[in-house]
Amino acid sequence: MTLTTPVTAVAAKALPPVDLAPLRRRRLRRALVQLACVLVSLFMVLPIVLIALAALSTPDELAEFPKSFLPSDLTLDTLRGFVTSTGVLPAFGNSVLTGVYTVVLSLAIGAPAGYALARHTFRGRDAYQVFMLMVRALPIVVLSVPLATIFLRAGVYDTVGAVTLVHAALAMPTTVLITASIFVAVPADLEEAARVFGCTRAETFRRVVLPLAVPGLAASAVFTFVLSWNEVLGAGVLTIGHRTLPAQVLVALADSPQSYRFAGGLALVLPALLFILLMRRYLLSMWGSRG
Repeated sequence: MTLTTPVTAVAAKALPPVDLAPLRRRRLRRALVQLACVLVSLFMVLPIVLIALAALSTPDELAEFPKSFLPSDLTLDTLRGFVTSTGVLPAFGNSVLTGVYTVVLSLAIGAPAGYALARHTFRGRDAYQVFMLMVRALPIVVLSVPLATIFLRAGVYDTVGAVTLVHAALAMPTTVLITASIFVAVPADLEEAARVFGCTRAETFRRVVLPLAVPGLAASAVFTFVLSWNEVLGAGVLTIGHRTLPAQVLVALADSPQSYRFAGGLALVLPALLFILLMRRYLLSMWGSRG
C-alpha cells in the first residue's frame, strides 16, 4: 500500500492538462448553427404572423399611423367577409382539387420514372435528367398562350383538368429527381431478397420499396402541392369561370381595400401550412428526427 501510493501520485502529477479548446469550438459551432436556424425560422414565420395580425385587425386599425404591432381589437369580420365574397369558396374548392390531382398525377408518373433512373443505367440517362429540368427553365408566361390555344382546340379550356396538367408538368422534373434520390437510398439487396422469396417485381415494389420510400414521396407531395397551390399565372390565363384561389385573389382583390388583401393572403397561406403539418411526420422520418 505504501509502495503504490507514491507511484499513483507521481502518475497523477505527470498527466498533461486537458485541452478544452476543441470542446469549446464544438459548442460554439452548435450554438451558431442553432442561432442560424432560429434566424431563418423567424425570417420565414414573421411575414406570416404579420399577415395574420393584419387580417384579424379592423380596417380602422390598419389605417392608423403609426400602427401598433399587436392589434387592440381582434376580429374575424374581415376574414369572414372575404370568405363569403362571390367566387371565393368555389375558387378554394378548385385549388384543393387542382392540388390533390396534381400530387396524384405527378407521383403516378414521376415515381416510376424516378425508380427507373435509380435502378437502371441506360444511354442518355444524364441528358434525360437535364432535359427534364429544361421544363422549369421556360417561364409559364411564355407557355401560356400556346397552352391556351391547345386547350381551346381540345375543348378543355377553363377546367380544373387543364390547370392540373400544367401544374403537373411544372412539378414533374422535381418529382422525378426527388423520388430518384429516395429510391437510390433504398438498398437493392432488399429487392433481390424479396425476389428470391418469390415476390414479383410489382410485389417487391409495393411491399419492400414503397414503404421505405414513403418519407421521400411525402416530401415530393408537399413540394408539388405547395407549387400547385401558389401558382397563379397559368391558372389566371387558362381559366375564367373556374379560377383557382390565387387567380381569384389576383383578379378580385386588385381594387379591394387593404384589409381584404391581407385576408386573402392569410387564406392562401393557411391551407398550405395545414397540408405541411399533415405530412410532418413523414418529413421528420426522412430527416431522421422524431416528431
